[in-house]
Amino acid sequence: MIEEDVIFENKSVKIAGTLTKPDSGSSFPCVLLIPGSGQVDRNENHKKMRLNAIHDIAVYLANNGIASLRYDKRGVEASDGDYWKTGFYDNVLDAKASLRYLKTQESIQHENTFLLGHSEGALICTRMAGDGVDVAGVILIAGTAQSGGDTLKWQAKTIAKGLKGINKRIITLLRIDIEKSQQKQLFKIRGSAKDWYRVQLFSKLNAKWMREFIDYNPAEDLSKIKVPVLAITGSKDIQVNPNDLKGMEKLVRSQFEYHLLDGITHMLRYQEGDADISTYKKQIKQPMDSRILALISLWLQKHIKK
Repeated sequence: MIEEDVIFENKSVKIAGTLTKPDSGSSFPCVLLIPGSGQVDRNENHKKMRLNAIHDIAVYLANNGIASLRYDKRGVEASDGDYWKTGFYDNVLDAKASLRYLKTQESIQHENTFLLGHSEGALICTRMAGDGVDVAGVILIAGTAQSGGDTLKWQAKTIAKGLKGINKRIITLLRIDIEKSQQKQLFKIRGSAKDWYRVQLFSKLNAKWMREFIDYNPAEDLSKIKVPVLAITGSKDIQVNPNDLKGMEKLVRSQFEYHLLDGITHMLRYQEGDADISTYKKQIKQPMDSRILALISLWLQKHIKK
């Protein structure tokens, strides 16, 4: 495996990334890897949550003869810009700039360039493919078929049901309605014109990104996609609705393949017992579930033009 640090630009913003290639050969199929939400770097790591999923996918692809490009989000690690002023559509433009950079590389097979995104990255892939970018196919990991606002409502309801121990006792004792509290917060966000604001003493919220995420509905873009699509979601994902796979199947008019993986969470790991967000930090100590990597590789091999 050969890795090269690269820099490309979206207008005046410099984005830093890593171009990963197999250790032999001169021309490769390639996947643009787009990370999930939050202040995550090119490997999909946050200071408080080192998921490392994009890195693991890049390594797996290289070992199977496929190149990839991954990058630090705007305002994170080596990339320029201000994360707190960056919206969902800014992230889409940065991903498009990444794709344009790939198209300039002689070692990359332009006819065999694919998109892959996890969580927010899956939505970015959906927006790009719906907009008709020149790619051979799209892989959506933990994607959605409904608006960000509806996804957040489902998420709050699902997480509330899974609360256990002291968290559940506090919610019950204080008679806190999680769904109502969330809707109050979302109403405040949508009514704000600020890029960000402080929600707690030591916590900031990217309000610009949240407003755009709430309003974005991928349904129209899903129906416009003209290239093959692979969608993978875990049965124990409590951040996106696993039933959205069926929604995608109804919306996508091109070749569509989906997999609902038993026991897999939003962290792309297997979890015993009930889905529970409090186990995330324990989960990420385990490797990514091998079924996800195998499905990605098998699907790509089917769709790479020889």
